[in-house]
Amino acid sequence: MVAARTTRPSTPLKYLRSAVNQTVLIKLKDGYEYIGTLELVDHTMNVVLSDCEEYDDQGNKVARYGKVLIRGSHILFVSINYGQIAPEIALG
Repeated sequence: MVAARTTRPSTPLKYLRSAVNQTVLIKLKDGYEYIGTLELVDHTMNVVLSDCEEYDDQGNKVARYGKVLIRGSHILFVSINYGQIAPEIALG
C-alpha cells in the first residue's frame, strides 16, 4: 500500500507565498515581533502585513498598524498559520 503524499511547496519562498491571507508572526533580527495578516511577499522576502501589531523584545505590545512593510533582510524567522497556533494572541 502506497502512502498518500501531500503536496508541499518546494522552496521557502513558495512556502511563504502559500501563507498569503493567513495570520503570521515575523520576528526581526533586533528582537521585535510583528503579528498580522500576510498580504504580499516578493522575491527578496520583503513582506507586507495588514492589521499588524508590533511587540518589543520583552513581549510588550508597542503599536498597532494598519499596514506595514518589512524588509526581508531584517527578518530572523516567520511563523505561518500563527492564528491557528496561538489564536488568543492573534485575535488581540
